[in-house]
Amino acid sequence: MDAKKTPLYDEHLRLGGKIVDYAGWALPVQYEGQGLVVEHEAVRNTAGLFDVSHMGEIKVTGKESTKFLDFLLTNDISKMVDAQIIYTFMAYETGGVVDDLLVYKFGDEDYLLVVNAANVCKDFDWILKQKGKFDVAIDNISDEIGEVALQGPLAQEILQKLTNYDLNDVKFFHLANDVDINGVKCLISRTGYTGEDGFEIYTDNQGIVKVWKDILESGKEEGIKPTGLGCRDTLRFEAALPLYGHEISQDINPLEGDFKFFVKLKKDSNFIGKEALNKYYNDGMKRKLVGFELTERGIPREGYEVYKDGERIGHVTTGYLSPTLKKNIGNALIDIRYAKLGEQIDIKIRNKYVKAKIIDRKFLKK
Repeated sequence: MDAKKTPLYDEHLRLGGKIVDYAGWALPVQYEGQGLVVEHEAVRNTAGLFDVSHMGEIKVTGKESTKFLDFLLTNDISKMVDAQIIYTFMAYETGGVVDDLLVYKFGDEDYLLVVNAANVCKDFDWILKQKGKFDVAIDNISDEIGEVALQGPLAQEILQKLTNYDLNDVKFFHLANDVDINGVKCLISRTGYTGEDGFEIYTDNQGIVKVWKDILESGKEEGIKPTGLGCRDTLRFEAALPLYGHEISQDINPLEGDFKFFVKLKKDSNFIGKEALNKYYNDGMKRKLVGFELTERGIPREGYEVYKDGERIGHVTTGYLSPTLKKNIGNALIDIRYAKLGEQIDIKIRNKYVKAKIIDRKFLKK
């Protein structure tokens, strides 16, 4: 396998990780003797630890950092306070999505963008292209940073054993910098991709190996498990969180994806894609992302076609037998005329029409 290896690659092998190529990275999909469902349930009930060192980190610094990011991104950066984090989109002029990302604010002239692994080079090139005359410096520091995500209801209890920093002080979608985690200086944030409480922890490539080992040791009593890409996807899906290339993409804009909250059409700055998204919103949307549940036997998969009275009206973006709900559920991008709760639709599974109904996309009630 020619895929890039994270600093934790040898740890995954030692723990029996089943390695796959994901976005050019060698990462564990699950671990030997555990399986996707066991790892999924660990995160829902106790805690799981993910290697997310493949994610990209791009620094934006300089006098016009806030102004530049407000031009680049759909959310309102000017409203952020120090130590806050927000979720946002980076859009093309057409309104389609370059990427979805997190913005970490350290100060008015100091931000960190955390972007998807598959999009790092594309994102960095796009940001450089938009820089123009803005007084900012843009640095891709992805190769210098290791990251783990500790997720689950016992995440704070496990991490607190390793630091004197009071983790109660780290509020949801906020950060703390230079936190000592058992001798390793880390950036931590109360964020994640699972719908559970938890922390994302960043440090250098050498330090992240110690942090990984220490967290797994600290959480033994609580039943922590190393967790792979397989349950990362089922967890985010249950929590109604999008995956780039599925619920949002260059061809699926954030309004279609039902993420209007993160697109501030009324903010002062004319961000890239604002005109197209405004027009799309005001002229009447044609498609919308919905949740659905099969009412007959079958498992929906990405790409399966959706029908209404024999007419193709859309496609499945993500589908699973939900480990938490034990139901066959999915997301689908469909003709907005049929995007109503309770609407009956058909999913075409192996040339057979399987009945389904539209339900609230927030499958996980937490």
